[in-house]
Amino acid sequence: MALPHFEETEEREAFDRIVETLIFLYTESRRLTKEQARAHELTGPQLTVIKLLAGIGELSLTELSESMQTRNSTVTGIIDRMESADLVKRMRSEEDRRVVKIRLTPKGKALAKSVPIEPMALFRQALEALSPQEARTLLKILAKLEKSVRDSLGGELRPSADSTHDATTNGARTKP
Repeated sequence: MALPHFEETEEREAFDRIVETLIFLYTESRRLTKEQARAHELTGPQLTVIKLLAGIGELSLTELSESMQTRNSTVTGIIDRMESADLVKRMRSEEDRRVVKIRLTPKGKALAKSVPIEPMALFRQALEALSPQEARTLLKILAKLEKSVRDSLGGELRPSADSTHDATTNGARTKP
């Protein structure tokens, strides 16, 4: 993908600063998640599962995979290890017995409460400095950037985040 041509040095510097800021935010998000996970003897994805389930209650494997923007097979391995550690349990849905729901065990709930701050809560707090109009404008710009990247890479990316995206879950999507 070719970068836009910037004739003015100032415009090029602004473009570079935007890219640097996006990389910084992503890197800090990952660093904070890994720090919190390590402190609680978890992996980053396991911490994400803990926080998602603590906030939502229960999800099917497919819903959890979509929320984490990863494949079912990847999440199955994460859940297997978490189930072995008595952090989550699988339960048949009462509405549809074919669906297996995943929920936190009492041990998993206690662990979720012991994690002092969700990494994305820090960014949510920073975003509160924006006016509602600035936040809407930023969201439109980010959505446009995301669409451009997805269009450029075609089917190589995970499913698109939609209106159910919740920044408090480290980029994971949640159901309304």
